[in-house]
Amino acid sequence: MQRVGVPMTGKLPVNELFATVQGEGAYTGTPAVFVRLQGCNVGCPWCDTKHTWTVDPDNAISAEAMLAKGKDAPGYALLLPAEIVAMVCEHPDRHVVITGGEPCLYDLRELGSLLACAGRTVQVETSGTKRVRVYSDVWVTVSPKLGMPGGNKVIAEALASADEIKMPVGKLADVAALDALLQANPSSRRTRVYLQPLSQNPKATALCIEAARSRGWRVSVQVHKYLGLR
Repeated sequence: MQRVGVPMTGKLPVNELFATVQGEGAYTGTPAVFVRLQGCNVGCPWCDTKHTWTVDPDNAISAEAMLAKGKDAPGYALLLPAEIVAMVCEHPDRHVVITGGEPCLYDLRELGSLLACAGRTVQVETSGTKRVRVYSDVWVTVSPKLGMPGGNKVIAEALASADEIKMPVGKLADVAALDALLQANPSSRRTRVYLQPLSQNPKATALCIEAARSRGWRVSVQVHKYLGLR
């Protein structure tokens, strides 16, 4: 996995900002603005946003160029939280999803607070491998990334902050790993749990349904992909 560089300017590296519909977890079906940050410490082999992994100064672009991007690319704009909020507010959608990459590489408290003041609900999607620094009203989605090439562990503090846990599942071992994680963190067992079949694979989907039935969990099937949205 490539090295992650984290800017120390107070600005956030935004890879893209776009309107869509949240297709996963508790907010499924909610029109939303996605703010995708650059930089990731995890390195999932099946990641569909590998272009966001590294913060390379050579890939810094203007805000206008970032908004105009027509395809996945590592270019990102360094923006102040207030600048991000202004861009978000150009859209009518009232829900904002901060994702990555790994957004919790950064302190998101100012961004979340400003978005809340602008009348937006805010959700952060994280791997749980970094401390979650968010405004108090932010909805935290922890998607545990276990045994990934980045070598980072899911930390108890991140799990404790989760409003929902969304686990990517491709095989039975993934369900067993989640069982073990929740067993080791008893407080998180009260959190709403979603199982997400990798790549809409039929076998993975059947496995998620079976596990959800036996454990009182839920299944999340990436509705946005069925709708043909980003």
